[in-house]
Order: sequence, then C-alpha cells, then structure tokens
Amino acid sequence: MKNKFAKPGFLILIAVLIGINYSCSNKTIEVFEEKMTVASCEGCHINYAHLQEIYTPDTAAPAGGCGGEAPHYEPYDRVYMGGAGYADFKKTVHYNMGCIACHNGTDNTSDKDVAHSGDFISHPSLYYEEKCGDCHDEITNNYVTSIHNGTGQKRAVTMRSGLSGAEEFDLLPEHQIEGYNANCATCHGTCGNCHVSRPAIAGGGLSNGHAFTKTPDMVDICISCHTSRGGHAYLGVAIGTVPDAHLTNNGYDCMDCHTGAELHGDGNPVDQRYAYSELPTCDKCHTDIATENDYHSMHYDDFNCQVCHSQDYNNCGSCHVHGDGARVPSYLGFKIGVNPIPDIKTDFNFVLLRRTLAAPDNWKEYGVESYANFDVLPTYNYTSPHNILRWTTRTQVDGSDCTTSCHIRDEDGVLINKELYLFQEDLVEDWELSATTGITVDGKLPGTWTK
Repeated sequence: MKNKFAKPGFLILIAVLIGINYSCSNKTIEVFEEKMTVASCEGCHINYAHLQEIYTPDTAAPAGGCGGEAPHYEPYDRVYMGGAGYADFKKTVHYNMGCIACHNGTDNTSDKDVAHSGDFISHPSLYYEEKCGDCHDEITNNYVTSIHNGTGQKRAVTMRSGLSGAEEFDLLPEHQIEGYNANCATCHGTCGNCHVSRPAIAGGGLSNGHAFTKTPDMVDICISCHTSRGGHAYLGVAIGTVPDAHLTNNGYDCMDCHTGAELHGDGNPVDQRYAYSELPTCDKCHTDIATENDYHSMHYDDFNCQVCHSQDYNNCGSCHVHGDGARVPSYLGFKIGVNPIPDIKTDFNFVLLRRTLAAPDNWKEYGVESYANFDVLPTYNYTSPHNILRWTTRTQVDGSDCTTSCHIRDEDGVLINKELYLFQEDLVEDWELSATTGITVDGKLPGTWTK
C-alpha cells in the first residue's frame, strides 16, 4: 500500500493545519459558465460577490473546545457553494432534489428574509431522521445511539448530576443542556458535520462547495474534532513524540480501522464508547500475538497493549465549561492504573489512564454550582492513545528485560519508574482523591516493588 501520509512535508503541513487560524475573505470569485440569477437559492449561493453584499455578521463568539479556538471563516465563506465541490454536487441525486427539499424555506426569490423564512433549516441533518431517513433509513435508525452522537459524554454528565445515564440527559436543567449544546456539541454532531460541512470546532460552514463526501477527510474533518486526543497523538504533533506507526509504516487514515458501521452506530444503546461492539481491536489485524514473545505471553491478559506500546499522550483537567477552561493546562503524561471499566474491558487488570476535564463545578457558568454525585466516576478515564510504536521506552530494553523499564525498584532510596503509575499522591484536589482513589495503584502492586 502506498504510504500517502509518510512524507515529511505532508506531516509539517498537517501540523500547520491543526493550529491555523485564517479567513477566506480574499477568495477568488469563481466564474461559472451558467449565468444564474441571484433570485434563487442556488444562484445566490454561487455568487460570491452577492454573498459579500448581503451577509449577516456573526453575533456569537466562535466555538472553542478541547482542541482550541475554531478557525475563523467569514459568514459568506461558510455558505459559498462554488468550486470543484459544487461541480461534483451538481452530478448527484442530492442536487436533483433541490434546496428546499432539505432546507425548507422559499426558493426563486432574491429577498434573503423571504428565502430563509418560515420553517427554514440551516443544518438539515439536525433532523436527520426526517431529512435523511427516507434514503438512509438503516443509518439514521442506528445513529440515535452512535458514540458520535455524544452518548458517552452525556452519560458522564447525567450520572454526575445524580441521574442514571445518557437516556435521562433531557432531564438536566435547561441551562446545563444549553451549555452542553454550546460547547460539547461543537464536536458531537450529526450527519452533515462529517459529510457536508465542517464541524463547528473547525470553523463551520460548507467544507467542499456542498459536495456530499462519503468518506470524510482525516485532517479537515476527523482531526478537527479529535485534535487534542487522537489527532494530536497520531500525527506526532507534540515535541518529543513521533507519528503513530500505523501512519508512518502503512499510511493509514482513520477509516482504515474505524469503519462506517462503527461510527454510525448499530442502534443498540451503549453506556460509553468502549462498550460499543464494533470498536477495532489490535488482534483483528495482529493475529497470534498473545504468544508472539515472552513479554506478550506474560502480560497479554494483564495490560492493554498501549501500556507497553504508547508514547506519552495529551492530558488536561478541571474545566469551567465556557468559563476559564482547563485549569490544569494541557500536558504530556503517561499513567498506568487500575482498570476503571472491568465490566467492559474484562481482560485487563492494569491499563493506561488519561486525566479528564471533570471537576465538581464544571457547569458553574450555566447555573449549576456543583455536581450532585461527582464521585460516581473517576477523574481519570480508560484510554487507548493513538500513538503506537513497536519500540518505546518500555519495549526497548537494550539487552536487559522489561522489569528495568517498567517495574518500580528502589535504588539508594529513589524509586525508579514510579512516575509511570497513578498513585494517590498524584491527585491534587480533595474531590479528585474521593472520586479516583479506587483506580490508583496504592497497595495493588507487588510488595517488593516499593520496599
């Protein structure tokens, strides 16, 4: 397979794209062979100069989130349908349906207010069961439980709020739901956020002239939302890290492992993403690895693979949603702890953990002073970083054995390798101690390690 992502120039470009903030205000106006009047939906939205004359300026702050502030696109750039994407769009059944079939409103008028009047919908896939279901009923019927619909995140919010899970999300206070939609939902979205438009966190607006893209672009779409976790690690953005071996050795993009069946859901409710049946696992490709070497034979049923094969990965914590953000700034870390989801990941005793943004006052800016049941979940989650290497500081043993790089040992009163494990002393707040002590390694490692 040709490695389309392994060239150094491409990786540099990706790093630039992740942090870039730019405006398209100097876009070259496309000249179309068809001279179409602006007195129609299509005619208006392919006329760049006209859009610049009639656009409505933004009144709300741009989206922000775990990946940083969203890139800025002018309102007229977000709705401009020109370019190659428009030419592709015109060849599809979606184009033949006509604009108002999805967006409602009124066609064949030059009056912007009339065109957008009544039951006009700017993002039809918000109503995906109605607007997409006639043709894509299998997908829309299943999507209600998709992990991309925010099921896992909603579960955590509702459980800490004293409710039972994601199915009771609508019972939360109105302002808290408002806060979720204004912040968390900038990534957790609907069909159009992947297949037609950019997610809000990526600046919003049409991503390719209204073309419907069956397979979303890894950098422009997937990593826009997964910047701080998956994308940050997979591309090797952080100083001291390198891209994941699946990228440099195989040129894989997200869809090589994460299939449409997984991303769309299967209609069966799940408590969180690791409970989903369609998730990829290492042994689906790497067969017979359980006994491939002595290390695998010894630890295959004890650790998730990333304990040995991950690099350091991004963490941050203690967030005021829409307030002062992460009060524990982003940092590279690596912590092994007790498996917090043994009922789901039944094979592992010890796993990698990632610090979360959870704090008792997450929703203070939206009128909720403190969670009602914060301690129901720990402040560190099970994690499987997308930064795999065959040789890491734990697998590169240089003629010794893995105990040198992984086991804690006492050398003249100094505990070597202790920093790899999550201890109670690593928890910085009283509320973090009460919520998370159960998955720290205190008293759970071999006694000889810390004596």
